[in-house]
Amino acid sequence: MSYPNLNYRRAFAAVQGRLRSRAQVGAPAPWDLNAILIGLMVPMSMMILNMTMFGVALPAIRNDFMAQADTVAWLVTAYTLPFVLFMPLYGRLSDGMGKRRLFSIGIIVFLVGTLVCLLSDNLTWLIVGRALQGIGTAGLNPLCIAVITEVFPSRARNKALATWSSVGPATGMLSPFMGGLLVDHFGWKSMFWLGLAAAVAALWAVNGRLPKLLPQAQPGFLRSFDWVGMGLLSGTITLLVAYLSSRALTGVEPLLDWRLAAGTLLFGLGFWGWERRHANPLIPFTLLKAPGFARTSLAAGLRMVLMSSEGFLVPLYMADVYGVSGSQLGILITLHAGALLLTVRVGGRLADRWSRRLPVSLGFAGQMAVMIYLANLPATVPIWVPALGIMAHGGAAGLSLAVLHRLAMDGVPVAQAGAAAGIYSMGRFFGSIVGTTIGGVVLTQARLLTDAPIDTYHIAFWCWSAVALLAVMTIWPVRDRVAPPSDALPDALPTSR
Repeated sequence: MSYPNLNYRRAFAAVQGRLRSRAQVGAPAPWDLNAILIGLMVPMSMMILNMTMFGVALPAIRNDFMAQADTVAWLVTAYTLPFVLFMPLYGRLSDGMGKRRLFSIGIIVFLVGTLVCLLSDNLTWLIVGRALQGIGTAGLNPLCIAVITEVFPSRARNKALATWSSVGPATGMLSPFMGGLLVDHFGWKSMFWLGLAAAVAALWAVNGRLPKLLPQAQPGFLRSFDWVGMGLLSGTITLLVAYLSSRALTGVEPLLDWRLAAGTLLFGLGFWGWERRHANPLIPFTLLKAPGFARTSLAAGLRMVLMSSEGFLVPLYMADVYGVSGSQLGILITLHAGALLLTVRVGGRLADRWSRRLPVSLGFAGQMAVMIYLANLPATVPIWVPALGIMAHGGAAGLSLAVLHRLAMDGVPVAQAGAAAGIYSMGRFFGSIVGTTIGGVVLTQARLLTDAPIDTYHIAFWCWSAVALLAVMTIWPVRDRVAPPSDALPDALPTSR
């Protein structure tokens, strides 16, 4: 393959040189960058396929089990809670073990969880299967970011992250529609057959395309790993989520169960004290001092709170207010993903030309405008009116997707890329847990104030607009280099075809 652009040749030659240097110390032979990107994008497609199709199935599952909104929210939380909890574990393990090995382990766990979901006949087993799926896919995001940070040189990294990030909305354009058709014609369980096929494809891609960046575990790494810190962090986050949505678990109204609040505080203080004393902590707090890392991670978490509206709030809103079918709902979510895909690279170009905080701030402001727009729509408008808002939300969300990844990782040492990617990904997707959990609580409580379904969702959309405003205020103070490097890559990496 030839690359007519000199910048391509420079970037690829630099990466090949780095891979050759690894080969000299026992690493595998050089790998083509196209192969590495494919190896990272296929398992991410598996994860996005599972997440987006399940959102389409939520109304059908709710009706099947006759569950309330906050209980249905736990079907999403059952996936996202372990998904978030295991992110720092995968990230830290990747700094001392082979990344490809961790990819394979995670995909196999996901496959087992998908089988449990497929065979479940009650909410309990469905929740168990969803939790296993979350554990299996938890490592994909931090491991992918860590591999790109480690392998790609600085001048190629932004475009590599944008190319990798585009697989999410690209998959999201097709999977909701497919999921809707399956739900309408074969029931909600049928979508898990696609998940099984995706897991097999992901195993093939990982084992055939990814290099063994670190072929063997470091001596004593697992023995010295911070397992106590992992337990304390898991307890803190689990109790916090339970406190936010306690009625479905303990029967006490949300934010009023003092036992869960006390447990959250106790585990949180224990985690803080333990991590400060541990020689090899699960979360090195020194990383929080990297330029812009903590603030960008918080902004990424707020972004996922906003994105939870698309995965949880919008499906219920469109089903309850406009009576859409599973297929129609799949089309709407596909439009959202398509708009997001169109703006991912626009955000990268704006970041390279001016400042990275510009597209991120514009994206958050656009999402806030959409929430206000939806909060003022009456139930009598045609379905295409809220559909325009859903598309605009996707377009605004795409502006910040890849830019936030790069902005967070820029000041992180390469040796700590795995740990940093785990912390960043945990903070990012913890926002999804909070958004879904609080969304279920808001809908349940709002229904006590009004009998009109449209008014219930209007209250929720106003709450989400306030979150978007907070996100703008969080990211705006972050500074970065305005001028792009002189050898910046063109807008897209070459494909394998």
